[in-house]
Amino acid sequence: MLTKKRYSVKEMVLWTRGETLIYLSYAAVLTVLYEVVGLTFLNVPWTPVALIGTAVAFMVGFQNNAAYERIWEARKIWGAIVNTSRTWGMKVQDLVRVDREGDVENQINLSEDRQILVYRHIAWLTALRYAMRSRKSWETQHRAITNQEWRKRIHTPEYITKLEESLEPYLSETEQAYVLSKSNKQAAILYLQSRHLRALKDKGILKEFTFLNLEDVLEELFTHQGQTERIKNFPYPRQYATLSLYLTRIFAILLPFGIIPEFAEIGEEMLEEFNRVGRYFIWLAIPFCAVVSWAFHVMERMARVGENPFEGTANDVPISTISRSIEINLREMLDEPDSEIPKQFPEEMNVQM
Repeated sequence: MLTKKRYSVKEMVLWTRGETLIYLSYAAVLTVLYEVVGLTFLNVPWTPVALIGTAVAFMVGFQNNAAYERIWEARKIWGAIVNTSRTWGMKVQDLVRVDREGDVENQINLSEDRQILVYRHIAWLTALRYAMRSRKSWETQHRAITNQEWRKRIHTPEYITKLEESLEPYLSETEQAYVLSKSNKQAAILYLQSRHLRALKDKGILKEFTFLNLEDVLEELFTHQGQTERIKNFPYPRQYATLSLYLTRIFAILLPFGIIPEFAEIGEEMLEEFNRVGRYFIWLAIPFCAVVSWAFHVMERMARVGENPFEGTANDVPISTISRSIEINLREMLDEPDSEIPKQFPEEMNVQM
């Protein structure tokens, strides 16, 4: 499986360190006001806090399930792209041929045609992954400071190299100019593939059955393209995401008001038997509040990160790696030397892009 990441506890803590410090500081300030300053009216009954926590758990759980479904569906689509791409390479190799033996000139010409058809497919993969990495107005995770730190360390290929440079090895100058002039560049490349097949059919090289067989593969590629574009262009409904975010923050704000008095009461009950522990037990409310708030925050943030599986974060479907893997496979089937075939994008921080 090409999916990627292995998070350690250290990486998770670093990813959320800013919010963790806020939760610790907030709980510490309220504890000091309650215990030292004597503002004991800073008290909220535990029942409403628990009810809000239950509502937050349901909302965040629903959001996480929906986000995971989007990620998993995207991964299945790109798995289908892998299979269809290999099918395309196989059929181009075996069907775009002259049946007559001894027709050396046409065999040589068709060898060039086969390479063009395979290379153009690699261009389609390239254009598709660049389209999936393009920014949408609702994709905001790249603005978070900790996510920006990750981006500096993992180097997403589509944000380093321009599309024009990546397409250049696989399209002629005329085709590249045509493709770049279109808004949906990946669709334009599939149109070029179909025109090429039609030209071979008109020359009598491809029989009707062979032509339709190859056109069916192009139809499959259009289907996969439409499916991945649907996920990219249709965001997770913002009313659900916004409500989860606000409820999580409200719960984090109210939590210390319910926890601190509870810990103070428990400490008073412990004074007779465990005097030393009981006097300071209220201060345990600080890490306890921070841990609970952190847990809810992490679940909500993981859902927000997973909503858009092509945004270019460490949690995305590794479409760059998948595309390069297909490219390597197809060029190996053309019997190209290893020195001319590009290497796989390297893993950085245990992340495939």
